[in-house]
Amino acid sequence: MSESTGNGTGTGTGAELPAAAPRQVLDLRAATLLVIANMIGTGVFTTLGLQAAGVPDGAALLLLWLLGGVIAACGALVYAELAAALPRSGGEYVYLSRSFGPAVGIIAGWISATVGFAMPIALAAMAFGQYAATVLPVSPKPLAVGAVILIASLHAFDVALGARFQVWMTLLKVVAIVLFCIVGLLLPAAPGALSPLPGADTPAALLSPAFALSLVYVSYAYSGWNAAVYVAAEVRAPQRVVPQALLLGTGAVTLLYLLLNWVFLRSTAAAELAGTVEVGALAAAHLFGAAGGAIISSMLALLLLSTISAMLLAGPRVFEAMAADRPALSLFGARNRRGAPTRAVLFSLGLALGLILLGTFAEVLAFAGFTLMLSSLLTVLGAMRLRRTEPALPRPFRVPWYPWPALVYLFLTAAALLVVTWSEPWLVLAGLCAMAAWWWRLSRRRSDDPKIPRDGRCPRPPGAGL
Repeated sequence: MSESTGNGTGTGTGAELPAAAPRQVLDLRAATLLVIANMIGTGVFTTLGLQAAGVPDGAALLLLWLLGGVIAACGALVYAELAAALPRSGGEYVYLSRSFGPAVGIIAGWISATVGFAMPIALAAMAFGQYAATVLPVSPKPLAVGAVILIASLHAFDVALGARFQVWMTLLKVVAIVLFCIVGLLLPAAPGALSPLPGADTPAALLSPAFALSLVYVSYAYSGWNAAVYVAAEVRAPQRVVPQALLLGTGAVTLLYLLLNWVFLRSTAAAELAGTVEVGALAAAHLFGAAGGAIISSMLALLLLSTISAMLLAGPRVFEAMAADRPALSLFGARNRRGAPTRAVLFSLGLALGLILLGTFAEVLAFAGFTLMLSSLLTVLGAMRLRRTEPALPRPFRVPWYPWPALVYLFLTAAALLVVTWSEPWLVLAGLCAMAAWWWRLSRRRSDDPKIPRDGRCPRPPGAGL
């Protein structure tokens, strides 16, 4: 285990140190809980109502969430192989730099750091503000801003303290969700609630365009299954632990999501559920009455703090990984004496605050869902390309039943992206134009940058693994 950076033996004043090998402070439990915390955020508590508006069939909705779990599991298997072969923090930035070249990797890095983390931080904070405002005499936006600033301050100060906070908040989240599901399944179903059993309308619902579009919302709710790869360099025995954390976390969340959505469906009338954003608060109010609903809303608000914390733990590591390879970003590569990447955390905080203050929940959700799916699709394609171009690359973990999990992920994700393209063409066009502009700019600068290797591989700092 490396202890060469910010192990707290200095003065503790927070003075920043040069970039070096990060402290490996995360074990299997912490890495798995990081995956769970990144996955269980706003999506499962806010998107079922949007899905029910277009897919008014309980069995189809539950199958939608099961299908989302299958897609996430297939993606997790491929990412597990990449994480074992390239045990370095940074996620898509590292993998796509290796498989498709630095220009693609840098674009993916910015997407991960902004859309992949800053936007979900903002979404979780907005949802926290909405839930907390139901029990506090404060408007949602100040609550969202205060929560993000408080948690970012913690992660910017001490890496070990931030990791401990993350573990305990996620354990609290899992226990609370399990108890909520048990109580919700024991109480009688609400009149007019959608049945989880297949009916005569189920096949038509499964084949409808709304079902495919809803898969985008579900895929966003499952995003985060790859969280452990962003902090791989800070995980003990990353080549073994990171793949285990990805698969254990994804499996646990799939089960929790099915139970939660079953409770949401049976606790609320279909007419009231359709189009509702605060699904968790609505279900709690029906299950426990006005007073109980307020208590559960408070609990859900606190659970979203775990999601904000997980994103602020993983997201800045993308900036840090890019800073190790790009002199222009070296500002984000330093850590303080307590091992925290202070500047990278504060930059992530600034991006999230801008989104909270300027954006709306629906706008941020739509753009985040599309771009995250596109980035992960390219990463899975890159893993398949590496199988051909670098067959000798050591792979301590290999995708079982290859290439079927990768092909399933690619097919279902591409289908969902096509539906989004058909439904929101201007949103997609704007995103693709932005990525094309980045590609053109980086391609022109590539030959003049000595830090970018000509073989298209992402450089690695000493001690960073393969």
